[in-house]
Amino acid sequence: MSQPPEDPAPHSTGPPDRQTLRLLERYLSSDSLIAETAFDPDSYEPRLLRGLLDAGRYPDTVTAARLDIRWFTTGDFSVHYVEEHEDGIHWECRWDWHPNAHNTRLHFHKPPSATEITDLELPSLHPLEVYSTILTAIEQRIETLWSSQ
Repeated sequence: MSQPPEDPAPHSTGPPDRQTLRLLERYLSSDSLIAETAFDPDSYEPRLLRGLLDAGRYPDTVTAARLDIRWFTTGDFSVHYVEEHEDGIHWECRWDWHPNAHNTRLHFHKPPSATEITDLELPSLHPLEVYSTILTAIEQRIETLWSSQ
């Protein structure tokens, strides 16, 4: 299983924003795409929110999919999407807002490997707007997977 990336810049992002992680968990847990949510290490001191997507929404070639969300009190965030395929391949991408040396603060790690990075524009950096943008992108990805069958 592909592991979520380490905190993008742990000394500059600030502490986890537990209130925002809990808000996002409430939205994820009520979304029909999400089968299960979990906090790491736990709900009392969350540093990571994981959303496991409903594998039944995907073609059989996708065996699992998840979102790993980190949100910090500075407003920095990292949202990592990973699909696991039956052939062992991981298809992944990541939306980030954090200080870095490779791109603008707001950037996107492109699929399929999340290694190529491009600058990104979002209409808003509010957590619920970012959530909505990303879930829409995932829905489009699922449609693309089905249409390529």
